[in-house]
Amino acid sequence: MAPVGLPPGFRFHPTDEELVNYYLKRKINCQEIELDIIPEVDLYKCEPWELAEKSFLPSRDPEWYFFGPRDRKYPNGFRTNRATKAGYWKSTGKDRKVNCQNRAIGMKKTLVYYRGRAPQGIRTDWVMHEYRLVEDKEWEDTSGIQVVRALFVQNCVHDSC
Repeated sequence: MAPVGLPPGFRFHPTDEELVNYYLKRKINCQEIELDIIPEVDLYKCEPWELAEKSFLPSRDPEWYFFGPRDRKYPNGFRTNRATKAGYWKSTGKDRKVNCQNRAIGMKKTLVYYRGRAPQGIRTDWVMHEYRLVEDKEWEDTSGIQVVRALFVQNCVHDSC
């Protein structure tokens, strides 16, 4: 359900620490989130250009946030299935730590969307940051939701997004 009655000029731009330490931990532990503005979406069943309409905060700002399940490529494996119908999300760079009070609380992975199939895919301007909790028994996942994703378009001119 989309939030109603937000004040004029409201913008949602949480820090990495807020995304992991507040939103992701609360979602995984089935705790109430004060302002429920991050929808659950299986990003790999949608193309990136279809996601703006799934956001609870539709705007001309080319950045959206979603909770989503980690889809496994193989039932007994740990590899993530990142393929969509028209392309795939490719991990780029190495995972970065998200710290709170000098302690790692999560990890941030950057993914870029490619049209087509690997390895001949064509790189696009769609970028996603995937956040997950560090492996910690205190925050075991019981809901199946393990990541929060910030999705945006690099070099976006609003009429061409």
